[in-house]
Amino acid sequence: MTSLNRQSASAIAAAVNAGQTSAVAVAKDTLARLAVYDAVQPQVWISRAEPATLLAAAAAIDARVAAGEVLPLAGVPFAVKDNIDVAGFETTAACPAFAYRPDASSTTVERLLAAGALCVGKTNLDQFATGLNGTRSPYGAPRNAHNLAYVSGGSSSGSSVAVAAGLVAFALGTDTAGSGRVPAAFQHLIGFKPSKGRWSNRGLLPACRTLDCISVFTDDTADARLIDGVVAGFDPADAYSKPLADAPIVRKTIGVPRRDQRVFFGDAEAEYLYDRALEKLAGLADIVEIDYAPLQEAAQLLYSGPWVAERTAALGSLLTDGPDAIDPTVREVVLPGLEIGAVDLFNGIYRLAELKRHADQLWESIDLMAFPTTGATYRVAELQAAPIALNSALGFYTNFVNLLDMAAVAIPAGTRANATGFGITLIGPADSDMALLDAADAYLAVADLPSPPPLDLEGKMQTVKLAVVGAHLKDMPLHWQLTSRNATFVGAFETAPNYRLYAMADSVPPKPALVHSADGAAIALEVYEMGVAEFGSFVVEVPAPLAIGTVTLADGSSVKGFVAEPRALTGAEDITSLGGWRAYVARG
Repeated sequence: MTSLNRQSASAIAAAVNAGQTSAVAVAKDTLARLAVYDAVQPQVWISRAEPATLLAAAAAIDARVAAGEVLPLAGVPFAVKDNIDVAGFETTAACPAFAYRPDASSTTVERLLAAGALCVGKTNLDQFATGLNGTRSPYGAPRNAHNLAYVSGGSSSGSSVAVAAGLVAFALGTDTAGSGRVPAAFQHLIGFKPSKGRWSNRGLLPACRTLDCISVFTDDTADARLIDGVVAGFDPADAYSKPLADAPIVRKTIGVPRRDQRVFFGDAEAEYLYDRALEKLAGLADIVEIDYAPLQEAAQLLYSGPWVAERTAALGSLLTDGPDAIDPTVREVVLPGLEIGAVDLFNGIYRLAELKRHADQLWESIDLMAFPTTGATYRVAELQAAPIALNSALGFYTNFVNLLDMAAVAIPAGTRANATGFGITLIGPADSDMALLDAADAYLAVADLPSPPPLDLEGKMQTVKLAVVGAHLKDMPLHWQLTSRNATFVGAFETAPNYRLYAMADSVPPKPALVHSADGAAIALEVYEMGVAEFGSFVVEVPAPLAIGTVTLADGSSVKGFVAEPRALTGAEDITSLGGWRAYVARG
C-alpha cells in the first residue's frame, strides 16, 4: 500500500482556478484515496457523499470556474465533524439515537461551499464532543494515522485523521476543552481554534454552547488563514457571534508555565521536546515563567465544576429518557450535571470572573503563551482501560482556554520515537488570531522540524522480539509487564546450548540469571513481540544486576533477552541441569 501524498488547500484551489486541473479530477483522486484508506480505518467516517454526488458537486464547481468565477477554495475536498450540520447528511454526534437530518447546512459549511470547497462527508468523534481521545464512539475509535496503536486525540478524532492521512486538504472540528488542538498535536497538524464568536456556531450541535468554537485542521498555517478568510465574520443568526477584530501583538514576550508546574505524566520525550521548543522560541522573544495555578483552577471548572451542567443540557431528555444510548464514559461525565443547582452555577460564574480578571492582567506583562498542547500521549488500550483519568491528563494544558476567552493555534514541535506528534499551543487574548498565526510562522521557520513520519497504513509498526526466561514467563509474577504493553506471544523455544541458568539470591520476586557459557546447555524460554516504544519503556524498568542483551536461540537466530552482570551470581544457585525456570519453580 503506497503513501497518500497530498496537496494543500491553497495549491489545489490555485490549480483548479488556473485550469491546470479540475474539481472533477480532484474529486476522483479523493475517491481513490478514500478507497485505499478505508482498508486501514473505515471508522474515520460516520457518513460520506456518494461518489456520483461528489462528482456532480465537483462538476458544478468546474462550471462556476469556467463561467469566470475565481473561487478561493475551488475544488478543495474537506470533511466536517459530525456535530456540525451539513445539508444532505444526518447529524449524529456519534449517537445514532440522537441523529437528525438538518434542513440546512451550518453557516460555516455554507460559506465553505460558496467558496467552491467540496464536502466529502461527516467524520467520527467522541460522542457529543465529550472527550479528548477519540475512543468514545459506537462507530469505532479512529487511531493516530502515524501509529495505529495510539489514540488520534479527540473529540475531533475523525477530522484530524482525515487530514493527517491525506484524505482531505482540511477538516472542520470543534473545540470546547481542546478538541481542535489535542488531535492536531498527536498527528503533526495545525489546529486553529479561533476566538469565540469569530466563526459562526449556527448549525453546531452544542457541547457547551457558551464555550464552543468550530475549528479547523490543516497541514500549514497558510491554509488556516485561507479558511479563516472564508468563514470568519459576524452572523446575526448566531447569538454568540461578534464582529471581526484583529488585535496585533506589539511586544515579544512569551509566557510559559513555571518549571515546577510543568507536568508530563511520565512522558520524558514530551518534556525534552517542549524544552527544545522553548529554546527555539527564546531566539524570537523573551521567555517569562508565569504562575499556571490560576489558569489550572479555571480549567478545573469545566469538568469538576458547574459547566458540566451545560454539557448535560445539550443532551436534552436523552440522559433521562434513553441513557443506554449514551456511551458509558460520556454518561458518567455528564450525569453529575443533573445535580448541579443554580447556586453552584452562580458561584462558579463569580469565581471564573475573578480568574479571568487575573488572566486579563497577564496580558499586561506577556503577549502570548506557549504551552505544551498535551503532556503525554497514550495507546488506545490504555485509554480504554482508564478512560477518565487519562483523558483528564490530555486536557491539562487546554481546558482553560475557552473558559477564559482566548484564541489558540496548536502547531507541531517534534516527533516521538513511536511516530506520534508532540506539539505546542500558542495562546493569546481574544481577537489575537492572526497575530498567533504570525507567531506560529516565526516559530516554524526556525524550529527545524523533520517532515511528518510515514503513515501507518497496515498497522505493522516496527517491533522487537524479547526472550524471557523467568519471572516474566506466562503465569509468573511479572508477566503483567508484558501484557500491559500489548506484547504478543511468539512461541516457546530453547536457547543455543551455550547458556547457564542461575537462581539469584535474595531476589524479590525470585528471578533467574541467564549467562552465556562455553560449557552451557539449552535453556527453555518464551519469546514475545512488542512495539519499539513499548520495548523501550520495558527496558527502563529492568533492575540491576539484570540487563537486556542479545540471546541466541537453538535455530541460530537472535532476539533481545535477559542477561546478567557478574554480580548476579553472588550466592546464586546453578540450576542449568533443570533446563529452565519452570522446572525450578515446580521443584519448590
